[in-house]
Amino acid sequence: MILKDQITNIFVQVDDFCKEFDSQIKQMKFQALGDEKKRRNRRSMMSDSEIITIMIGFHLGAHKTFKHYYREIVCGYWKNLFPKALSYNRFIELQQRSFVVFALFLKEKCLGKCTGICFMDSTTLKVCRNQRIHNHKVFKGLAERGKSSMGWFYGFKLHLVCNEKGELLSFYLTKGNVDDRNPKHIKKMTEQLFGKLFADKGYLSKALWEMLFADGIQLFTKLRKNMKNHIMKMEDKILLRKRAIIETINDELKNHCQVEHTRHRSVNNFMMNILGSLSAYCFFPKKPSLNLKKVNDGQLFLSFA
Repeated sequence: MILKDQITNIFVQVDDFCKEFDSQIKQMKFQALGDEKKRRNRRSMMSDSEIITIMIGFHLGAHKTFKHYYREIVCGYWKNLFPKALSYNRFIELQQRSFVVFALFLKEKCLGKCTGICFMDSTTLKVCRNQRIHNHKVFKGLAERGKSSMGWFYGFKLHLVCNEKGELLSFYLTKGNVDDRNPKHIKKMTEQLFGKLFADKGYLSKALWEMLFADGIQLFTKLRKNMKNHIMKMEDKILLRKRAIIETINDELKNHCQVEHTRHRSVNNFMMNILGSLSAYCFFPKKPSLNLKKVNDGQLFLSFA
């Protein structure tokens, strides 16, 4: 179970961001509409910062169902931290109102910075079992069938980019039938990246390599059996073997943060679940990382002009 000190620390960071966001929104409304008429601005009993903190706390803990977590932990064990807690049904209705603030908080405060070494991969988000595809109605028209290395599935794909410290740099959500090499979403994911990008065989594409190279990013992938070998530095070969770091992140997101489950009853709550999972991972005290150190072997190299 998460300690109260941890929840308090998360709430302080979220609350500071929400206050800054509210002040900016008020200033923009004043400039656009003026202050001639009085407009209704009724606030909920629970603030956006409290709702976001509760969502992050659920994905940080080991709870499997949000209903049990909210009723037993939030309304019970953390009653002094959230004295104005709403009923469970009302909280589910109100949590989608915090989507914009939650998404901005994740982008501005939770994501890491590029260090020149990045890893990219995608993972499947199944919304139902394959036997129930024809009866599924929640994501009808949104989710699509796709195929991964683990077989066929029905749902979405979550594309992630991380650095060698295990920090998330960017993410993108697509339908299940979208190719990993789609230049549209890769262009958006790599806008603020530079240096070297390591990925699996699913990202093998000459056009993609040329597009990223023009943006100052060098793509490294493993080769297929029928492809000729290319000369590569030993440092890059070692980093390519360490691409399992992003596989570990996908595993923690699915098994610990519960980014994937088949109990969704609305699209809005599905999106809030993804934001909560990614934000909770960013608050992990220990992330999978690589301890990279360059050793000077003392050898001398001659260079000719």
